[in-house]
Amino acid sequence: MHITDKNTCIEVENVSFRYDGDSVLENVTFSVNAGEYMGIIGPNGGGKTTLLKIILGLLEPTTGTVKIFGNEVGKSKKALLQIGYVPQRISRGDFHFPATVEEIVASGRTARRGLLKWFNKEDKTAIEEAMETTEITGYRNRSMNKLSGGEQQKVFIARALAGEPKILILDEPVVGVDITSQEKFYAFLQKINQQFGLTIIFVSHDIDVIAHQVKSVLCINRELVCHGSPKEFIKEEFMEKLYGKKVKFILHGH
Repeated sequence: MHITDKNTCIEVENVSFRYDGDSVLENVTFSVNAGEYMGIIGPNGGGKTTLLKIILGLLEPTTGTVKIFGNEVGKSKKALLQIGYVPQRISRGDFHFPATVEEIVASGRTARRGLLKWFNKEDKTAIEEAMETTEITGYRNRSMNKLSGGEQQKVFIARALAGEPKILILDEPVVGVDITSQEKFYAFLQKINQQFGLTIIFVSHDIDVIAHQVKSVLCINRELVCHGSPKEFIKEEFMEKLYGKKVKFILHGH
């Protein structure tokens, strides 16, 4: 019998996924503790985004199960209300938003409140607190189109936080964001992780960031390559499984 640790927030057990007969993920098993700050890394086509979509209930695994705080995804609506999500396509800034910052953040309450329902005091408080946490209250009335990439990212995180999740998942959150803004952004993620105990999981292609920023690393290349500390992740044997024997990488000191 499997015993769930009271500190476990995500359990992925023997998850496989096939698309048109091709294997995308094979027997992936791991767990994430509440309050964790975890990076997911792996090559293109290695299954990182597919794994996130399975955790989020957007894809159904071919085999295996995912549980959020003990509730199985796909069988419990309660499970997904615990997660705030910033998808890759938003991170890339592919869309223009004819809306204000506050309107975008407020839309994060929809899943909890429901469509076509007026916001009550609790909703308004959650929206306000989300903007304060992400330090965007000062431009609540500004159009999203007037913000920088880094500022837009904070708005999308505020939108996710407005739903009062216990887990925040981001898919390649700094794509299209300049280097200086990236550093500030990761510092911000660390801050809300430490200050609020929010579980944060993000996908990145940046080995240097993964090695220096996070508390734990999940390495995916169709199967689970490693799951542990950044020090474990940078071992040559794991890097070869992820990227092949010809890969060379340099870690910069911070």
